[in-house]
Amino acid sequence: MRKVAILNASLRERVGTGSARAARRQGFVPAIIYGEKKNPIAVQVLRKELDKILNKPGFFSRLICLKVGAEDYRVLLRDLQRHPVSDLPWNIDFLRVSATAVLTVAVPIEFINKNISPGIKSGGVLNITRHSIEVCCQAENIPDKLTVDLGNVKLGDSIHISLISLPNNVKHTINDPYFSIATIVPPILLTDINVEDLQEENKKS
Repeated sequence: MRKVAILNASLRERVGTGSARAARRQGFVPAIIYGEKKNPIAVQVLRKELDKILNKPGFFSRLICLKVGAEDYRVLLRDLQRHPVSDLPWNIDFLRVSATAVLTVAVPIEFINKNISPGIKSGGVLNITRHSIEVCCQAENIPDKLTVDLGNVKLGDSIHISLISLPNNVKHTINDPYFSIATIVPPILLTDINVEDLQEENKKS
């Protein structure tokens, strides 16, 4: 399990478009804490502090201790809206989670031992179709990442979800053991391309 991230926040005295704009001008991102059948709480977090979490992989599955004054809230980042032009974080939804709550989260996959993979050493290319996999577990058991060992994977092999070893108390949400997450494919060579077709395309362009 990864370490719990610490993020400071402050209460918003007012809600609405005007209040949100004022918060953004001061370098904050408006946010809401909701869940566990409790009233939502309007807060704001410093953008530069939030960026430290967003710049790391798997931020949607990272357990966060959100400090609001004297109160601490265990939360997950459930929704992130960005500005369509600047791409800056614009609004955030945090979900309260208890120690016993069972959650479905997407955890990033790390492919290791690429340098000794027979398929890659023979010129193959790792074609990744899933960069993360959904798992079901309690908040305390959310893994930092899921690892796939490519040490024995050959050219043409399909890498199935069954190759991912899960920690205790963590389950796949995908029940098909042959669900493919990546393949080692042959490189595309110039000889594989019809030269006449390529010349015709060049004439058209």
